[in-house]
Amino acid sequence: MGHTCNSIIINAPYDLVFDISNDITRWTELFGSEYKKAEVVKIEVNKITFRLTDEDDKSWQSWRLLFKDKYFAYAEREEPKFPFKYMKIIWLYTPESEGVLMTWIQHFEMDAKAKFNDSQIEGFINEGSQHNLKIFKEIIEREALR
Repeated sequence: MGHTCNSIIINAPYDLVFDISNDITRWTELFGSEYKKAEVVKIEVNKITFRLTDEDDKSWQSWRLLFKDKYFAYAEREEPKFPFKYMKIIWLYTPESEGVLMTWIQHFEMDAKAKFNDSQIEGFINEGSQHNLKIFKEIIEREALR
């Protein structure tokens, strides 16, 4: 099983951090060049079903549960799951004196037929998450100044 955990402090009000980071339609901006499409498929109370398309035109559907009052969001990749057996994601939002500590936790297992194994993907995810968290910080802090 693979597991990653990456964090950054965003100097902005909690509501703004939570709302912007969970606005799926903005993920093409927030995740840099990682996604070329981010489409909301359905919204049901606090559950968002969405489809992401990467730069290689590979698409998959996921769902995300928002628990704004509890300071976290939980997501799972649906279909296609490949190259994963499963992918579970938790985003934690911890208020700190200097802003909101945003933490991304990913727990997954790669399919045996996948090109890369769990530890290789951990490295890719950690590198990408650290880069993407900096983009989230920059964009959200800029909007907080408005």
